[in-house]
Amino acid sequence: MKEHQKTLYLVQGALIAALYVVLTLVAAGFDLASGAIQVRISEALCILPFFTPAAVPGLFVGCLAANLVTGSALPDIIFGSLATLLGALGTRALRKHSFLCSLPPVLSNMIIVPLLLTYAYHIPGGIPYFMLTVGAGEVLSICVFGEILLRVLKPIRGRVFGPSQEPSPAKKSDAV
Repeated sequence: MKEHQKTLYLVQGALIAALYVVLTLVAAGFDLASGAIQVRISEALCILPFFTPAAVPGLFVGCLAANLVTGSALPDIIFGSLATLLGALGTRALRKHSFLCSLPPVLSNMIIVPLLLTYAYHIPGGIPYFMLTVGAGEVLSICVFGEILLRVLKPIRGRVFGPSQEPSPAKKSDAV
């Protein structure tokens, strides 16, 4: 059974990474994957650590690969991917509070990406402006699209991600 769990973890992480790359390329087709105004559809996947720990490395590898194939600057490849990793770790840590788990990716990207836009790409506009624009794109991607994804996947989580390895919280009706 342990080998099955390792395989499931690897497959889930790889699928999430591949989805992240494909969705980033779709956003890049509309010039929304990078720059001062960005709405990476792939960032909606940052909600997936709520369901599976495999999403954490999957999102990191996916962001790293997406940044490589879209021609990002080296600091963006490194620190942009780390922003996604930090956000994914935060989402995983807050998984017991589904209403809060979309905040870590928004905050990590809202802090790190404006620094990259300013210092790696030398885009004029200023850090406060980039915090606003990047933050707005992250809110749209994660708090809107990601929350929709969360609501759709919650009822079928066992079929999509496999049986939970964590004990489910007892319902009030179970306690009676």
